[in-house]
Amino acid sequence: MEQTKVGIRELKENLSKYMAKVKLGQSIVITEHGKPVGRIIPEGQSLEERVEALRQAGVIAWNGEKLRDIKPPAKNRSDKLASDIVIEMRE
Repeated sequence: MEQTKVGIRELKENLSKYMAKVKLGQSIVITEHGKPVGRIIPEGQSLEERVEALRQAGVIAWNGEKLRDIKPPAKNRSDKLASDIVIEMRE
């Protein structure tokens, strides 16, 4: 993805020009005194569009149905943190 760096003043004076670049897929890095402070990026695809593209490419297999909830395999009912329990188990 191509990026352009532009200062705040330049961006304000030529916003239409830079927005046209964003519409073409370019990313704009906004700088203040030469340091990046923000970024304007093109709007991405929706989640549904990305999932469908992955399915069409054969990366994933999904029939379109909602996934069922999966319950966690265990619950920590003690006062100890899970990380402390794992450390004890490793010792």
